[in-house]
Amino acid sequence: MYGKAFAPEYQGALTTLSVNSSLVDVLAEGTEKLREAERSGRPGEAARCGLAVAEAHRRLGHVRDADRAWKASYRAARAAGDTAAMAWALWSGGTLARQRGAFPLAWRLLGLAAELGERGGDIVVRGYSLAGLAETGRIQGDYAAVGRLHEQLLAEARRRGEARHTVWALEGIAQMHRNTGDHDRAYALFEEAAEIAERAEDRRGHAWALRGLADILSVRDKDTEGALELLSRAEADCRAMDLSSALAYNHKMRGNVLYRAGRYTEARDLYELALEEFRAMSEPRGEALARLGLAKSLAQLGRDRAETAAELADLARMLERSGLKHAREMVARAQEEFGLCAEVAR
Repeated sequence: MYGKAFAPEYQGALTTLSVNSSLVDVLAEGTEKLREAERSGRPGEAARCGLAVAEAHRRLGHVRDADRAWKASYRAARAAGDTAAMAWALWSGGTLARQRGAFPLAWRLLGLAAELGERGGDIVVRGYSLAGLAETGRIQGDYAAVGRLHEQLLAEARRRGEARHTVWALEGIAQMHRNTGDHDRAYALFEEAAEIAERAEDRRGHAWALRGLADILSVRDKDTEGALELLSRAEADCRAMDLSSALAYNHKMRGNVLYRAGRYTEARDLYELALEEFRAMSEPRGEALARLGLAKSLAQLGRDRAETAAELADLARMLERSGLKHAREMVARAQEEFGLCAEVAR
């Protein structure tokens, strides 16, 4: 039913790259081909190669370089009169904006990308851009607003037999079910995503699915060792492809699993590692989640109560400003867990 996963963001002279290519290799080859296109005065090719450069930088956590690269790709596409390439550049920029926590900008760029994709007759970039809008809403916790869009995109991906997008949609829907307490449904969806990703040789999608399964095993089944084993398998994929962001989220999840098992010292160490990784790539959502886990671990290890209250209150304010509803609810639960709600209110 599903073919081998492919990476449509690797275009022009880079179409031979695999969805599982190391991002360091993608960046090196993309930069080389981009320079060749610029020297030979081919803006359309420069736009296509520049897209891969932008995406490699983004996934490696090189925020400033990614920002420069997607904008340069857009300018080259505009100079070439290539509407679809302009859409791809805007998709990359919108995805980067979401990663940086700039949600209004992400909505604007991804919306424009979807429009240009439709105008340029590129159904793939249109689909990726709509998926980006859906993921932005999901991350912000607006499940009612984007749940139907996730389901629509899943149906489209299944109809086309596009494994990578099917996996993405399944994982997004699974995460919403997990966050609203339907662990059985979430597990089934993550399991299907893992199976499709493995058959399609989509290592990135497989790593994220394993992370989701590990979370459910830990929460629902209290199976700490099983969850840690899945996370170790996912980490191997992340390292093979240099997936900096996915690796940081893997470490944060490992901290979650250890915290739930009462292994607070180990959890603290993992949260500290994840926090360092998220800060290095300027990913505020991941940073906030790692800070939350670290604050809870330190509280369990005897940290001063007033310091814990201040840390959680600061996190709550930051998440309120950024519009991350689900993460804000997690902080509220932590305040309740440690009996700090009344202290915060004073």
